[in-house]
Amino acid sequence: MRPAKNHAPAVGGSHAEGESRRVPSANLPLKRARAAPLQRPKVGIVSLGCAKNLVDAEIMLGSVLERGMDITSSAEDADVLVINTCAFIDSAKEESIDAILEAHQQRGRYGRSNQKLVVSGCMSQRFSEELHEQLPEVDAFIGLDQVHELGGIIERLLDRADEPDFSETALGASRNTNVGYNFVTPRSTYIPNYDTPRFRLTPAHSAYVKIAEGCNHPCSFCVIPQMRGRHRSRTPQSVVSEIGALVADGVREVNLISQDTTYYGMDLWAEKAGPRQPVDSNRGVTLASLLREIERVDGEFWVRLLYTHPAHWSDELIATVADCRHVARYVDIPLQHIEESMLARMARETTREHIETLIAKLRSSIPGVALRTTFIVGFPGETERQFETLLDFIERTRFERLGVFKYSQEEGSRAAKLPDQIPADVKNKRHRRAMILQQRIASENAACKTGSKLKLLVDQPLVARTEADAPDVDTRVLLSQSAPVGEFITRSITGSRGYDLLA
Repeated sequence: MRPAKNHAPAVGGSHAEGESRRVPSANLPLKRARAAPLQRPKVGIVSLGCAKNLVDAEIMLGSVLERGMDITSSAEDADVLVINTCAFIDSAKEESIDAILEAHQQRGRYGRSNQKLVVSGCMSQRFSEELHEQLPEVDAFIGLDQVHELGGIIERLLDRADEPDFSETALGASRNTNVGYNFVTPRSTYIPNYDTPRFRLTPAHSAYVKIAEGCNHPCSFCVIPQMRGRHRSRTPQSVVSEIGALVADGVREVNLISQDTTYYGMDLWAEKAGPRQPVDSNRGVTLASLLREIERVDGEFWVRLLYTHPAHWSDELIATVADCRHVARYVDIPLQHIEESMLARMARETTREHIETLIAKLRSSIPGVALRTTFIVGFPGETERQFETLLDFIERTRFERLGVFKYSQEEGSRAAKLPDQIPADVKNKRHRRAMILQQRIASENAACKTGSKLKLLVDQPLVARTEADAPDVDTRVLLSQSAPVGEFITRSITGSRGYDLLA
């Protein structure tokens, strides 16, 4: 995608599903445009949810800029305010609803009753019909297939609303009396390209590249396929072109994202790939072949793999990661559980034996690799014995990075209808126990780094990250002496403070 030269700072959040990234309009500082005979519309955005949603927000802002509008850092000044929602779990939906209602209330406080409120993102995609009726405060709902059209939609909302012949037909949207417009289309099929206009919201030295969209996995706890559609990959040429442009623009860290990065390219094969298909470049385009193409891009930068699925890892992919100098020795591989019957109930399409064999291969074949994973506790039917099995696995495996989620009973998922739902107090207790265990392991892992020399990427003058740390969700290195932001440095680790290293 074509990045704009201006970059707004990243403001918290996560690449993990269910962990929220909130990008308020107040964190989009841009120089004001010179006065023009006709004032250009100003657009602000609040983006919630994961890194994939953040890329959608960047594409929306790219569309806005392409139409000659301004991006404002102030909700009060915005002619249009966009709330880019998340709907992965209940808490994310609640946060999204709160953000919408807060934005509407601020219109009143600011005396901006004419400000347009637009809702986008996964919640809009999934629940547009219901929200259309229940939130008359919203002027327009757009879906995942409209992110690259936001600029045009805003133009029509602002410029044509008072025309005598203005109608829902003219807008290409449905509308009921006293409620806003619904532009959402079912069965999302959109995928961005390398030249899609985009205004990056991350620091200038780090970027997310969405290599595919949608998901084909049937995980029983998940509703993402219902929102984002079937898996669809970009072409290798499109991805490599975008990465080349980003590196030329000063990016030193490229984070590859999709719902399942390891399934990349398999949907492009002449012969259909199964849900457990290992990466095999003899059959067509794969993540391994893409990484080998990226390896040819000149420059000093890391490529980080996020959202990989254990079912698709193969010896070929492991060898490719080990051989490519640009690929960070870091693997994000959400496992969700380890107990055999829990994996089956979750429909994870893998087994304990496969997972344990894969972890052993990753660690023996990629020296120094850092493994990041996530687990779900309190899934329907999880017994105390099965939870203890998970704790034992965490203790023995000693993941370098680990997150734990409490199961969320998502409407529309198969797991929501399963018997033996776990009470909230039990889920909370199990979550605490798992996190206390991981905190001890993480502290011990950090202490072992003392005395080592590590290559670091500087995020702030006194804050950096190692190759083992993805932006926003992993640990930091706190520097005793300032360093240039966006550059690689080498420092000796002098100690640790909680999760963080000192250098």
